[in-house]
Parts: sequence; C-alpha cells; structure tokens
Amino acid sequence: MKTKLCLLYGGKSAEHNVSLQTAKAVIGALDLNKYEIHPVFISTEGKWVKGPQLNAPVEDVKALQFKEGEEIAPNALSTSIAPSESEGYDMIFPLLHGPNGEDGTVQGMLELLNLPYVGNGVLASSAGMDKVIMKNLFAQAGIPQVNYTWFIRSTWKGNPDAAYKQVEDEIGYPCFVKPANLGSSVGISKCTSRKELETAFEEAFQFDRKIIIEEGVKAREIELGVLGNDQPECSVAGEIVPKKDFYDYKAKYEDGDTALIIPAEVEGGIYNEMKNIAIQSYKALDCSGLVRADFFLTEDGQIFMNEVNTMPGFTPFSMFPLLWKHTGVDYPTLIGKLVELGMERYQDKQTIKHTM
Repeated sequence: MKTKLCLLYGGKSAEHNVSLQTAKAVIGALDLNKYEIHPVFISTEGKWVKGPQLNAPVEDVKALQFKEGEEIAPNALSTSIAPSESEGYDMIFPLLHGPNGEDGTVQGMLELLNLPYVGNGVLASSAGMDKVIMKNLFAQAGIPQVNYTWFIRSTWKGNPDAAYKQVEDEIGYPCFVKPANLGSSVGISKCTSRKELETAFEEAFQFDRKIIIEEGVKAREIELGVLGNDQPECSVAGEIVPKKDFYDYKAKYEDGDTALIIPAEVEGGIYNEMKNIAIQSYKALDCSGLVRADFFLTEDGQIFMNEVNTMPGFTPFSMFPLLWKHTGVDYPTLIGKLVELGMERYQDKQTIKHTM
C-alpha cells in the first residue's frame, strides 16, 4: 500500500515563499508509486486549506496556493488527517520555514494530537530557530563559536547609543546583525561602521523583537548535512562561495548567484573534527531527523560553529539535498529516509508511560 503523506507548507512567515519552493521540489521528487501526496496550504494570514490529492509534479508554485478548498482549523488535524485503517494520513511532513512552522509551534500541535511527523521535535525546532538560545546552548556544551551579543527591541529603543557602543566594544567591525528568529538570510546585514550598524538594527527589528550581532570573521563557509535520530550520520562537506559579500536571500533562492562546491576541499582531520562538532551540536539540541550544520573555517584552521538549520530548504539551489546526493543518497531516497526516521521517533515515543 502507498504511504499517505500530508505536506504542510506556506505558513505565516517571512519565509512563506521559500516554503512554497521547497514544497514544489519535494512533490517533484516523490515517488508516486510509493506515496499519496495530500497538500495542506497555510496562507500568510494563517488559514489552513486542504487541497486535492496530487498525482503529478506541479510546474508553478501558484498551483499550490489554494484559493478555494476545504478550510480547516489546525486542531482539526486530529480528525481530518489522523491515521486510521480506512482514511487519514500515515505521516505529516512539515515543509515550513521560519516562525509559525519551523520553530516548534506546529511540532507542538502535532505532539498534542499524537500524530507522526517528519523532522525535529518541539525543543530542537524552537531552540534551533532562536539563534540566541541556540548559541547559549552551544556555549554551555563547549562548542566553538564566534563572539556574539543580543538585544530585544525595547532595550534598544530605550537607549540606542548604548546598544551600538556595546556592539562596538564587545564585537567590533565587521559584524553581522540578524533577526534572532528567522532564517534564509532574511533581514541580515553586514556592518563596517556605526552608520551601517544603525541601519542594520532598524532592518533586523522589522522581522523580530530580538536580534543577534555576531563577530565577522574571514573564513570559508562549510556545511554538513546531518541525518538520523539517536545515531546521526554526516554527509560530505560542501562549501558556499558567494559572489556577493555574503550568502543573502537573493543568492540562495532567486538568482543562484553563488557557487556550491561539493565535496569541499577540506583536509581529512578538519573534516572529522567538523563531523564531531556537528553531531555534538545535534545532540546538544536533541535534534531528530535532519539538520544542516553550518561552519566557519579560518585560514589558520580554526573551526567555528555558525548555526544549525532544523528545516533546511529543498529547492534546486539548496545545499542539504545536494550534500546527500554526493554522499550517495539521492533525493527520493533521502525523503524516504526522513519519513522512516519520523515514524521511528513516533513509535519510540509511544512506549513512554503516561500513568503511574
């Protein structure tokens, strides 16, 4: 029998369009002889709409943005798509990026409804989304990172000059200013002066109430894919070589204005150390399913963990599926493995006692 797979995508997030591209790519890669594809589109206003079963890839993401259909409330998932012998879905696959999807909110709902789903759980998703919390946990685990500091909007507004001076004293230039709870390079700015720093704060605070400022280092950007539950494995290393100053949203998702080198030219000892740090980071956040681990590698061989992405993109320009392809796991096999890992984690959780 085919596996009934429900895809959740779109979302009330600045990364809504990224999610649509991810959904389009995943649908195009799924084996229709093995899976039934049942889409649920989440609009930017937060409406959930069930679309018709898909029996072929889609040519344009517009075909996935259902204007009409069966609108459901999120808590109706327990009756609308709960697994059963006669109807419902076997697995939920959240293809959501950013807040209201990748941050543990949808994962928490699925946990409450006791539904199996692909990817990271509540803790890993929420901690991985909040760069400040993530870096604090990494610091506790002794994982090497660049210097960083952070602010909430009210503190900055109360005394902007003090915030700017703190960055200059503790971090210096160049530095990067980022929304704490966003991915896909949305709202990120590189700063080399006070004027640029002021503009960057204004930009980042449009997307979140909390921002993080990180030390800029001259380094190569190396990434590894991590796959698994309790025994995670790493892919080959890949390198991002942006033609611009840094790997921004447009380079990632629109014009492909960057070079992805896979496998990256990384000395064996450095690669092994990166694998160890990637797995250490994976376990520090209690991850499951998948992450993409992003590193900085300096000319003198220093390794810094930049961040992990708990729901990396699956677009044609995305690094994660390419890393696994070069490791020997093609796209359809990768998706199948993620579904298996989600079911493995779900079944393991069913053995937990909830009564005395």
